[in-house]
Amino acid sequence: MGLALLLVVWLITFVSTFFFIKHPWWLPQSATTYGPGIDAQFTFTYLAMGIVFVAAQVALGLFAWKYRDRAHSTVQYSHGNLRLEAAWTVLTAILFIGLNLMGEKIWAEARFQGPAPGALPVEVTGMQFQWYFRYPGADDTFGRSKPELEDPSTGNALGIDPDDPASKDDIVTSTLVLPVNKQTDITLRAIDVIHDFFVPEFRFKQDAVPGLLIHMHFTPDRIGDYEIDCAELCGSGHYKMRAGVRVVSQQDYTAFMKAPAEWLQANPWQDKSATTQHAHNAAQDTPQLRAEKR
Repeated sequence: MGLALLLVVWLITFVSTFFFIKHPWWLPQSATTYGPGIDAQFTFTYLAMGIVFVAAQVALGLFAWKYRDRAHSTVQYSHGNLRLEAAWTVLTAILFIGLNLMGEKIWAEARFQGPAPGALPVEVTGMQFQWYFRYPGADDTFGRSKPELEDPSTGNALGIDPDDPASKDDIVTSTLVLPVNKQTDITLRAIDVIHDFFVPEFRFKQDAVPGLLIHMHFTPDRIGDYEIDCAELCGSGHYKMRAGVRVVSQQDYTAFMKAPAEWLQANPWQDKSATTQHAHNAAQDTPQLRAEKR
């Protein structure tokens, strides 16, 4: 029985380790300057934890076989080994504190250090179940907003005060358009409940909390279309709280700022998941299935 348990434990350990080695990374390709550092942190963490995991499971299998039930075996009671307990406690503390210190620089750069001069200010607002993106316009100043004016049915979901001169050139869109290689200063808001702004390619994930203005910044470095998800359960329509972000050239961004609605209509966000689903539906939409539906 001890040998069988050893083989089962080792089989599970080595098979699962094989799949991690064969597919070492499952996140999409990074699209911000923070990405490589965050990916390196993930890689080191997986390697360190993988070594600990394999060593622990190998030892578990050996102990299960060595101390298996045998005839005339005797049991010895132990009060523990203070040196061993101190050793693995210190080693564990060093590992976790070391991992924390490794990630401190990137964490502080994104969350505690201010944006670089000339960073693009963008306000991101989460509301059940929609994302809104506001740009300050040519005056580089966001207009005043009032809670009593918030009404999506009138086209003023953010409650922008039309009497404020600074709001006259504010731009509000449902697709986030950003210029490549230019730092973006995000002001994150929530109107009703906690939402979470998550872009996997940006390695960016941050809660939006009602009553708080949360500032973060990042620099997109790869042109493309990416998906924004809400990663916080925010109600019955949480599953559909998605939006798109387009990282474009400076020339395209300038054209977007001149005529946002027209530019987005001519250059819509490419929803890759919807394209895949459409292709799947088209493949399934055979004459036989159409007849069955009728």
